[in-house]
Amino acid sequence: MNETTRDFYADPAFAVPDLAEQERMVEAILFACREPMTGREIAERLPAGSDVGEALTALRARYAGRGVQLVRTGDAWAFRTAADLGFLMTREAVETRKLSRAAIETLAIVAYHQP
Repeated sequence: MNETTRDFYADPAFAVPDLAEQERMVEAILFACREPMTGREIAERLPAGSDVGEALTALRARYAGRGVQLVRTGDAWAFRTAADLGFLMTREAVETRKLSRAAIETLAIVAYHQP
């Protein structure tokens, strides 16, 4: 975040957004980040006076029971796939294997004698 943005948020004339707007901001920040973020890192990006803890608690409650959940890992927060849906995230891979010489000869004989 650059200093101009930080100064804008620190301006007393800038009203602290309501909790719903703070939730939106925190949600956007966490969604866009690759790595989990601490409450302090999130707070640095929000307007002065925002209640990061309350916004995180509200978001966590909102995402409870959904396919994506807000989880705390150590002292940082991140969106993760629900643990019970992990089986859906398996990656299918096709493994190509070479046939042995004997298998190739057998297939050649079968192909030669087919009708």
